[in-house]
Amino acid sequence: MQQRKEPSMNCAPLFSLRRSLRFVMVCGTLALAGCTVGPKYKPPVTSAPASFKEVAPQQSPDGTLWKAATPQDAASRGNWWEIYNEPELNELENKLNSSNQTIAQSYQNFMAARALVRQARSNYYPTIGTNPSYTRSRNSVSLVGDHGNPNSNNFDLPFSVSWEPDVWGKVRSTVRQYANQAQASAADLANVRLSQQANLAVFYFELRGQDSLIALYQQTVDAYSKSLNLTKTRNATGIDSAQDVAQANLNLQTAQSTLINLRIARAQFEHAIAVLIGEPAPSFSLPVRELTTSAPVVPAGVPSELLERRPDIAAAERTMSAANALIDVQTAAFYPSFSISATAGFQSNKIGDWLTWPSRFFSIGPSASYTIFDAGARRAVLANYKAQYEADAAGYRQTVLTAFQQTEDSLAAQHYLADQLKQQQAAIDAAQKYLDLANVRFRSGIDSYLNVYTAQTSLLTQQQTFIDLRVSQMTSNVQLIEALGGGWNVDQIPSEKQVAAK
Repeated sequence: MQQRKEPSMNCAPLFSLRRSLRFVMVCGTLALAGCTVGPKYKPPVTSAPASFKEVAPQQSPDGTLWKAATPQDAASRGNWWEIYNEPELNELENKLNSSNQTIAQSYQNFMAARALVRQARSNYYPTIGTNPSYTRSRNSVSLVGDHGNPNSNNFDLPFSVSWEPDVWGKVRSTVRQYANQAQASAADLANVRLSQQANLAVFYFELRGQDSLIALYQQTVDAYSKSLNLTKTRNATGIDSAQDVAQANLNLQTAQSTLINLRIARAQFEHAIAVLIGEPAPSFSLPVRELTTSAPVVPAGVPSELLERRPDIAAAERTMSAANALIDVQTAAFYPSFSISATAGFQSNKIGDWLTWPSRFFSIGPSASYTIFDAGARRAVLANYKAQYEADAAGYRQTVLTAFQQTEDSLAAQHYLADQLKQQQAAIDAAQKYLDLANVRFRSGIDSYLNVYTAQTSLLTQQQTFIDLRVSQMTSNVQLIEALGGGWNVDQIPSEKQVAAK
């Protein structure tokens, strides 16, 4: 009986594979130790004044002077609106944080930016794929002859691996670019949240101001109604003229018209609040309540702290860093690129022999590419990225200047509005005394209704101005907290490692 001869195994391909794998390991080691080309990023240095110009001597309610603020002394971190001791505002702010759609949109933009970081990090690793196939073909009988088999099968199961070592730091720079953009997106999210919270507080105090004005004009309408009735009575007895009656009626109609307009403004503020907290305007309402809140003293600290307490400044700085990383990415384009690819698998024309050792095949090898001539395309792209970096640097400096301006504006408003309110209260007292004297002379028959009308108009104007100043004081107080960052700090930005985490 003739013994079947086992096919011999050629070990040369196996040795060749081992040598190729050793080459891949060497390239991998070089890639890990590779350098990063391009300019090193240096955080911007911005000069800041030693103190704010518009800061006035600040006193607490008990009369003691406030000490110079440190970052921990600012409005309570996070829930800064609680400084106003308004339970209704606190509830609205909590709804805003969970249901505001602008914040939700900004959050999803941040999540999308984080996904791009993970996408960029995937370039550190090789790409592995497979493309199994089966092909049945038939050749011409005239080619294979009468005794040949014109039909043939081809079973193919290849696996491919490709990898580009990060020799010049292109992948690292790309990861840093996307990580910095994700950090800027996180700062943008914080800025959007702060802006929406501040808008809600402003609208809330504006609405309460409208409630106070409505109450004032309702009292005015009642007073004007009594004046009209009194004038009609005096006209019937021949003391006052028809002109006085007409004037009193005009005053009443004007006050009633203004009262309606105030209710329109209140409704609009109420609807704006509904949008901010994510509720439909038709199903949302707030009870009427006059403005009684006092503006708290907000320590401003020193201007240099704004660089760490404002999320928009942090976003601008992270955008600069991302632009710098883009320069590194493009600089790597001036160097040769290396790649390693490998293919292995099984191939046979019989399904029974498809996955056997003799049906194996493989190929592996490195390659390099370098652009010799591109008519200045790479230099143009690099110049574009450098100009973009300089533009972002200018944007950062402008953001810092705007932050100083907004803070000074709000500090000036707090300082001068407090003085103006004291003067305005004195004006109301004087107008009230003038009206009291005019009423006495009118009821005594000494003067006509014209003097009472003048005194009433003057008092109403002074009272309305006082309420408007109270609203301005509260809204500028909110804007001051917003300008100071609302208790936010740059340490709250996630690190590059954190934005890449799942």
